[in-house]
Amino acid sequence: MLPRFGRRAALAAAAAILLSQLPGAAYAQNFDRPVRIIVPFAPGGTSDILARLISPKLSAAIGQSVVIENKPGASGNLGADTVAKATPDGTTLLLTDLGSLTTAPSLFSNLTYSLEKDLAPVTMVMFGPYVLAVHESIPVKTAAELIAYAKANPGKLAVANSGVGGANHITAVVMQKELGIQFKHVPYKGGAAATRAVVAGESGALINGASATLPFVNNKQLIGLAVTGENRVPSAPDVPTFKEAKLPGGEFGTWQGIVVASGTPPAVIARLNAEIGKILETPEIKAKIAEQGGEVRAGSTDAMATWLKDSTKRWGDIIREAGIKGE
Repeated sequence: MLPRFGRRAALAAAAAILLSQLPGAAYAQNFDRPVRIIVPFAPGGTSDILARLISPKLSAAIGQSVVIENKPGASGNLGADTVAKATPDGTTLLLTDLGSLTTAPSLFSNLTYSLEKDLAPVTMVMFGPYVLAVHESIPVKTAAELIAYAKANPGKLAVANSGVGGANHITAVVMQKELGIQFKHVPYKGGAAATRAVVAGESGALINGASATLPFVNNKQLIGLAVTGENRVPSAPDVPTFKEAKLPGGEFGTWQGIVVASGTPPAVIARLNAEIGKILETPEIKAKIAEQGGEVRAGSTDAMATWLKDSTKRWGDIIREAGIKGE
């Protein structure tokens, strides 16, 4: 099981106060130019939705404009590289599905940045379940029927994902292995593009973040078969969990978080951690994230660093065993 994060906003705030008493902390109290949030996927996906929720409140908190820049490409690596090479002053943030970051070292031999050396954690943002959904043209209404369909039609069902090696792609690979079925994996440039492709009938099914996918399920444009996570999603109570549907991979999901360039002063990171933590704990933001099936998971930078290290190893083991190669 992936580790769960408690609510550590108060601790983060205390850390920021402590750091404010250290030399150089005055810099942390003032941002002297606008902040960019780099989203390494196209507009409309989970990371983009979260960035647009957070940015107005972060702008008010730091007294600077906060702009969102979508830099899709290379399975999220284009945006990650942009942040890794940015000036390490806390004004360029990467908000992303951390699955992309932690799978990249095992997928791509020619990465132009190092997760370990070039990026520093700021805070977790959210855990969101994945939704397994199909286009209405696929003759299934339940997960059991989907399995039967896939067994009867090996390699026929086109399952969309947000990019080769992303956590949703790997979830489908795990399902394929454990259930003895074969999918046709179809990568797109982000979860929003994958969802649109299935809505249009270009691909038959997908596993994707609830924030970007459930609106189409609730609007009857897709058929929801199951959700990952421990519980059903309140905004889609009729969709069973993976466990209820007897599917493997129920512990997987989209873990969203924020990182900055390594070398960013600790006091700056502490302030960002504290301000974003307070934003995420506001009733308004918590409610909006819950409406989309997510759970706020703000926490300390140390906890996030441990999660990134453990997940890089875990995903790497799965990728190597499955023989997945990045494109």
